[in-house]
Amino acid sequence: MRTLAKNTRGFTLIELLIVMVILGLLTALVGPRMFGHVSSSKIKAARAQIEMMGTALDTFRLDYGRYPKTEDGLAILWNKPEDEQLATQWRGPYLKKKVEKDPWGSFYVYAAPGEHGEYDLSSLGADGKPGGSGDDADINSWE
Repeated sequence: MRTLAKNTRGFTLIELLIVMVILGLLTALVGPRMFGHVSSSKIKAARAQIEMMGTALDTFRLDYGRYPKTEDGLAILWNKPEDEQLATQWRGPYLKKKVEKDPWGSFYVYAAPGEHGEYDLSSLGADGKPGGSGDDADINSWE
């Protein structure tokens, strides 16, 4: 059996409370900064995905002479169309992975022809509603 040395002692309650207060303060100061980076990375990811899908849409246009119709949706970029006429020209997949949803889990909004160009592609931001500011702001292909 081991015997404890006479000079050993544990932490006092006050010492433990001081350490817990310091850890709480550090969490309160560092936590918001870390969450701020998470939201800005989602915005950057949505912009990158819209840019990537824009390139895939341009490639589709080279094959078909037009952008996918709104009814076709973005799925035509990774799924071969069932329509036989479209399927014969399809040289996809135009995207390696399907990208249906934005980083906040909402579906991308696609319209062709668009109000701002030949197509409009948007993420509705964190709130999933049109408009907004900050994290809730829409991210659009035409901006």
